[in-house]
Amino acid sequence: MYDEETVYVVGEAKSPENNPITKQFETFFVGFVVDRTNGQIIDAECTAVIGLTKKFVQSLFAGQNIMDSDQVNSLIENRYLGSSQKALKVAFRHAQAKYEQSFAIE
Repeated sequence: MYDEETVYVVGEAKSPENNPITKQFETFFVGFVVDRTNGQIIDAECTAVIGLTKKFVQSLFAGQNIMDSDQVNSLIENRYLGSSQKALKVAFRHAQAKYEQSFAIE
């Protein structure tokens, strides 16, 4: 399904205590499939209770570059108005750091 040049990176964060994600999963995770040759996010999925949330999060990240913090954070701030917005940003940063540490293009 995914090209051999892709890698899977997971970011995690704590979501708000009153969030259903916290009650069901305890921790908020976002998984990213990234093309390591150029940093493009091919696919993404998060722990969410509502299927629409998963699809929307995927649409935010797909096609973005994992190293473009400003662009991705702007998308999250302007388009994702759910209670786990901060957790989504933290999970992205966490995954970005893992990617950069292991697969950054030199």
